[in-house]
Amino acid sequence: MTAQPSLTIAPNKIDLTILSAAGCTYYMDAESISTAASGFCRSFGCCFTQNPKDSLMKILLSLVINMKATMKYLTGIAGPSGYGSKSTAEKVTQDCVCSMPTISQLTAIISGATSGIGAETARVLANHGVRVIIPARDLIKAAEVKECIQKESPAAEIILLEMDLSSFASIQKFCSDFLSLGLPLHILINNAGIYSHRLEYSEDKIEMTFATNYLGHFLLTEILLRKMVETAAESGIQGRIINVTSVIHKWVKKEDFCFSKMLNPKSYNAAHAYAQSKLANILHAKELARKLKGAATTCYVALSPLMGAVSGNYFADCNESRCSALANDEIEARKLWEQTHHTFTKR
Repeated sequence: MTAQPSLTIAPNKIDLTILSAAGCTYYMDAESISTAASGFCRSFGCCFTQNPKDSLMKILLSLVINMKATMKYLTGIAGPSGYGSKSTAEKVTQDCVCSMPTISQLTAIISGATSGIGAETARVLANHGVRVIIPARDLIKAAEVKECIQKESPAAEIILLEMDLSSFASIQKFCSDFLSLGLPLHILINNAGIYSHRLEYSEDKIEMTFATNYLGHFLLTEILLRKMVETAAESGIQGRIINVTSVIHKWVKKEDFCFSKMLNPKSYNAAHAYAQSKLANILHAKELARKLKGAATTCYVALSPLMGAVSGNYFADCNESRCSALANDEIEARKLWEQTHHTFTKR
């Protein structure tokens, strides 16, 4: 597999944004909650004398440690952008539409749009005239999402194309199929993510969580970047690449963030694997933002005209936020980028 050639890109053509999404839906059973809470508290240096299965105590303590952020999230207090955790995608998008009349001219690709945040993002953007491309492994589920959206907005333009984000060959085929349509590309939302409870490997023999959440999006972005640059140059509309990540990335410690072990781990912890993939998403966006300089929340960062000056920044609940120190480590970001490129070029 050959990596895409490097591009010389004029400043401000493509904006990179990192978006934090609540990860609570991944912890629906007692074992997962306990594992998640343990990891969260370990990341803040907490130790427990209680029964390790006493997940409720762990969760409560972790919430106390992060009380400021927790209360802000639970109460929906608006941040500097005027939005908070209770802001709806509909409200945010409507406000952005008022200040961005060209929205109906936009084309967006949204991975993971068959459920959850991705499906809601697709619905709201399509309802406001954005042409939405949904790459999906399960085209039946994708068709159901399309049908629901078009019941609400019959004129919504939604194109479904097959793609398995864990398969490099499938990603390349999707990109080829999309590019053959001759459409512009203004927005790429790397939203899809899996939380695998057991160790599994992709068809490319890479741990499934890392292959899907990070490597798949890296390859997708690399292949489509040239089209985004061309679209920005021709239309005069700044492109947006959004990597949807999670606050869980803060669990990861530097000594545990090893590329070869993430590709092929000897032992497996689902929460750690997910956290590492989300950290990798942030480092990817930050390093790509640096390279490009040299050359409800999702809708806000995808559409807001205020976003042009914050390339590579991290957002939670529509407001700029702080990611971990490791996520801001330029050396780690550069190293991850180089290791990832090497992985693709040797295939």
